[in-house]
Amino acid sequence: MVTCGERLVQLLEKCGVDTVFGIPGNHTVELYRGLHSSGIRHISPRHEQGAGFMADGYARATGRPGVCFLISGPGLTNALTPMMQAMADSVPMLVISAVAARHQLGMGEGHLHELPDQRALATQCTRFSHTLMRPDELPRVLARAFAVFDSERPGPVHIEIPLDIITADASHLELDIWPTVAPPGAAANAVAEAAAMLAAAHAPVMVVGGGAVNAAQEVQLVAEQLDLPVVNTVNAKGLLPFSHPLAVGSSPSTSAVRQLLQDADLVLALGTEFGETDFDMLFLGELSLPGALIRVDIDARQLCRNQRPSLAIHADSGEFLRQLHPLLVPASESEGAARVAAVKSALKTEAHYHTEFDDFFDLLRSTLPEMVLVGDSTLPTYYAVWQYEALAPRRYFHSATGGGTLGYAIPAALGAKLAKPDTPVVALIGDGSAQFTLPELASGAAAGVAVAVIIWNNAGYKEIEQGMLAAGIKPVGVDIAPPDFIQAATALGCAALRVSNAEELRKGLLESQGRDTPTVIEIQQADFISLPAGGWYQQ
Repeated sequence: MVTCGERLVQLLEKCGVDTVFGIPGNHTVELYRGLHSSGIRHISPRHEQGAGFMADGYARATGRPGVCFLISGPGLTNALTPMMQAMADSVPMLVISAVAARHQLGMGEGHLHELPDQRALATQCTRFSHTLMRPDELPRVLARAFAVFDSERPGPVHIEIPLDIITADASHLELDIWPTVAPPGAAANAVAEAAAMLAAAHAPVMVVGGGAVNAAQEVQLVAEQLDLPVVNTVNAKGLLPFSHPLAVGSSPSTSAVRQLLQDADLVLALGTEFGETDFDMLFLGELSLPGALIRVDIDARQLCRNQRPSLAIHADSGEFLRQLHPLLVPASESEGAARVAAVKSALKTEAHYHTEFDDFFDLLRSTLPEMVLVGDSTLPTYYAVWQYEALAPRRYFHSATGGGTLGYAIPAALGAKLAKPDTPVVALIGDGSAQFTLPELASGAAAGVAVAVIIWNNAGYKEIEQGMLAAGIKPVGVDIAPPDFIQAATALGCAALRVSNAEELRKGLLESQGRDTPTVIEIQQADFISLPAGGWYQQ
């Protein structure tokens, strides 16, 4: 007999899954019967939240879904925060959990890990959640999950398997997986209308979001054809190389970029939700787009949120650009590069631009030029929104936008490194955030994962403290004392050092790449940056 749990593992392997993040429990042991004999690598985090963040980092680095195996009850509830973060940032994630046997569901009889309706919780943080009631459903439900990952707005999918189904006979299920679903293209008349609007525009701008992350070549071709300045959101950093004369980079939250968008007579927006954490991170107020707006999004509902379009196109961004390019007439003027240069110059005069962060980010980039940088909700990450540019797509991501969770960077960086073992990966996390998921360093040590973890130590929740002071509130609960990170990291099996200047940091980053364990590099904020009073959002 081949159990349903064994057949699931076999089908996942056929779907291209090579890594699973999870903590075994009594309710999931049958999944591990099949995992042991498969080619799928299992990574054991120290907490299910770590499993979810590792899956998120794996997915962002590759574009392929990160996969979690979780027990019922607390296993799933511990992972809801990473699922919420992945949902907010459209990150593909497949969460497989156990649940009580079918005859026990909803009975409230006090069985182990029992919840009144576990799937009801998961539905708030997933594209869909499904309870597998028969083994025969398994191939079709997996096909639906991968259809979401391949052809819709991605995000987490949850499949829960009752205990009596995990152990049920699934020998009769074929191992043929369903065909890949192609992403949608645009209606021909809508593409033609977009081409006509672009041809008539005198000062157009392109805005690219995370929904366009797979369309780097198409973005560059269309931008060059039309002489379009290209603004990117956080999840689209590196989509157009920052060295390109049409790459604005920065952030649509800054005054200079907002002015560029306001002066545009047409904005072509690809795969961006126009959400607050990308377009108003500095709390400047609602974005004004007086010109025409063409919005392209793989999620039709997203076209009806935030900014009202002049032309709404339901399509994958890459597919749309491939349809659009043959219809375009080359721009008659070539002022795009000059417009970009003016924005970049204006940006450096803004109050929230801090040149010392330029030096910090330049050091990281010059030391490990091919690196993936993974940020948390910490001071340098906020400045990275407008002062750090990646050299290629999927080389920068963080948790300060979207869900805005803490504790993300350490496990997400581990997931990214496991996905791309030959690429340097650096986590950038604050002392407060690090305490959420510090034990995951032990996971990295056990798996031999050579990530560099920069802990930016300002001895507490300083940004929240400054926000309280600015609001006339006596600070409470923000002066948490950080542990000795060097001793803690060493105890968890990692290399660790404190650095006090740029040269020590450079040396520590280089040495981290020659190890087979994480390297923690602690920085005292005052040794690197001199900031005026007030939070980053008040400068």
